[in-house]
Amino acid sequence: MNEGLVVAIRSIIGFFSLLIFARILGKQQISQLTFFDYVLGITIGSIAASLTTDLSSRAWPHWIGLITWAVLGFMMEFMAMKWRYIGKFIDGEPTIVIMNGKILENSLRKVKYRVSDIMELLRNKDVFNLNEVEFAIIEPNGQLSVLKKSEDQPVTRKDLNLSSQPSDISTEIIYDGMIFDENLRTFNLDRKWLMQELAKKDIKDVSEVFLFTLDHNNNIYIDKYSDHIDKTAKIGDYKGPY
Repeated sequence: MNEGLVVAIRSIIGFFSLLIFARILGKQQISQLTFFDYVLGITIGSIAASLTTDLSSRAWPHWIGLITWAVLGFMMEFMAMKWRYIGKFIDGEPTIVIMNGKILENSLRKVKYRVSDIMELLRNKDVFNLNEVEFAIIEPNGQLSVLKKSEDQPVTRKDLNLSSQPSDISTEIIYDGMIFDENLRTFNLDRKWLMQELAKKDIKDVSEVFLFTLDHNNNIYIDKYSDHIDKTAKIGDYKGPY
C-alpha cells in the first residue's frame, strides 16, 4: 500500500514536470522534429518513467536529471533561434539529392540514403517517375521536398486539351552498375536492347550508370556517375559548419 502511494505521488510529480517542460520547450508537430529533438524527448520521457517506478532509489536524483535535460534542451533551442550558425550545427540543413533531374550520389552518401529510400519518399509525394523531378531536397527532419519539372506541374495538359499517356511506375533496370535481367524480361526486352539505348547516350559500359529506370510508356531515366554538375546549388541562407 505504501509503495503504491509512493508511485502515485511520483507519477503526479513526473506528469506535471513533463507538462511544464513540454510547454517551456515549445510545440512542434512530430513531422517537424529533428532527430536531436526526437532523442531528447525520448530521454526526458525515460527519466520521468524511472522517477515514477524506480523505488530502489530516491526520487530527487531522477527529478534533478529531468530538470537538467529539460534545461539543456531549452538552452539548445534558445541558442539555435538566436545564433543561426549554432542552429545549423544542431538541427542540420537541407540537402539537395536531385538537381536538374540528376541524382547527386555524393549527397546521398552524405545523408546515408539509398536510391530505394528516395524512390519510396518520391512515391509518398505521388511521384512515380524520376523524369518528373527537377529538384528533390532532404529536409533536416528527414522529409523529402520535391519540385517537379514545369511540364509536370499539375493542371496543365488537361486544361490545354493536350493528349497524354497514362502514368506508369518506373522499374529499376540498372542500379549501381548492375543490370537486373528479371526486370528487363518483364518488358520483354534483353541486354542487346539495353546496350543500344545506352549507346544513344554515349555510354559504352554499364559501370558508367548509377541508375536506369523504365516504365511501360517507354519513358527512360538515366543517371550517370559523371553528371557534370560542377557546383551544387545552396539553399541555406547563412554559412555554417556543413
